[in-house]
Amino acid sequence: KRIETVVNIGIGGSDLGPAMVYQALRLPRTAKLTVDGQDVVADVHEVLDAMGDFTDRLRSGAWTGATGKRIETVVNIGIGGSDLGPAMVYQALRHYADAGISARFVSNVDPADLVAKLDGLDPATTLFIVASKTFTTLETLTNATAARRWLVGALGGDAVSKHFVAVSTNKKLVEGFGIDSANMFGFWDWVGGRYSVDSAIGLSVMAVIGREAFADFLAGFHIVDTHFATAPLESNAPALLGLIGLWYSDFFGAETRAVLPYSNDMARFAAYLQQLTMESNGKSVRADGTPVSAATGEIFWGEPGTNGQHAFYQLLHQGTRLVPADFIGFSQPCDDLPTADGTGSMHDLLMSNFFAQTQVLAFGKTAQEISAEGTPADVVPHKVMPGNKPSTSILATRLTPSVLGQLIALYEHQVFTEGVIWGIDSFDQWGVELGKTQAKALLPVITEAASPAMQSDSSTDALVRRYREERGRAR
Repeated sequence: KRIETVVNIGIGGSDLGPAMVYQALRLPRTAKLTVDGQDVVADVHEVLDAMGDFTDRLRSGAWTGATGKRIETVVNIGIGGSDLGPAMVYQALRHYADAGISARFVSNVDPADLVAKLDGLDPATTLFIVASKTFTTLETLTNATAARRWLVGALGGDAVSKHFVAVSTNKKLVEGFGIDSANMFGFWDWVGGRYSVDSAIGLSVMAVIGREAFADFLAGFHIVDTHFATAPLESNAPALLGLIGLWYSDFFGAETRAVLPYSNDMARFAAYLQQLTMESNGKSVRADGTPVSAATGEIFWGEPGTNGQHAFYQLLHQGTRLVPADFIGFSQPCDDLPTADGTGSMHDLLMSNFFAQTQVLAFGKTAQEISAEGTPADVVPHKVMPGNKPSTSILATRLTPSVLGQLIALYEHQVFTEGVIWGIDSFDQWGVELGKTQAKALLPVITEAASPAMQSDSSTDALVRRYREERGRAR
């Protein structure tokens, strides 16, 4: 019955449903989708047009900083979906940076993050993008305030309006920060953070690659959206990927999935998928409030090949844990160099490893085969590769904006498929809220001058007192 729900809502359904309205972010201008009486497609393209006009000025040099110099670096300040998506896409599409603008990304409230990202920058050629829907996110506003202090110290207070723009919906707080609301790019309540890289949250990406390449990126999403909505279940790639994940998670006890892109430009893809998949489906209660009856939320992790081969593939091949793996590769490289002897292609060498790893995971090597090679009997058991280890291979022609959009949408719809069958709400994240509340409560406890009252648990109390002591405060 739940598979039928996927078919009716996501595949072949004319109504996206409230949870899936985020697909409007990549609908073509001519499409129509109304939510609460409002044409959201028109709203989306109004923002995209504003982003395009702004980034055109930025990239052409028509927009300059307070001293008249053109912008060379954009620094995106955000966290969660306001950071993971843009940072991943920027690295993946670095070959499409064509206007002399680079990007840096600040997310962590650890001051080391901002200090490192500001190192070597010229305030006169730096533009900050503060990405926070409410403009109240603790980490983002803390970093933005520190960045503003850095800028004002070099260029004066009047420079803020030429070196800061916002991605937000809170006009009052944006203007109070010193940002001209004309340079505020909005989005909507139906855009969740982990589904926002194709919204105004992608402003830093558009600044680097341009509006045309960004449009290709969005078109890639739409290709997979259309496929998911029209392809029959037996050939529907996102639905099948979700069903495979469920199969190994719920029937074989697999707890994790490795994502292994054989592309160094895709190095941040696994981290991006961690939020998309684990924040969406890491739930123990169904949407109706009842406990789930099966394990939910695969743990996503991974590194680019061939780096991972020299780190954790040993466990994939011969360990006792079942770890399904998604291999992602490209036939045509964005970069290539000759091999050591000067006659071959390093990309061919990379991809030969891709194909070898999936083959060995599947078919392994028997004791008989190893013995036949003259291996000492006492060594044979250590070299046996059992095989029958699951993997999914995704081979695209080239890493382009469109292909990257397709890959992201593939996993978005996989998440939806799994969530529907598990009966959970893949579009909330209540589990992250309590920690934020507790952090606010503990901040004065670790900073006030007087020795604090006993905490509610001995572990936190001991940690707080040790920390206060090492910060020179009364224990």
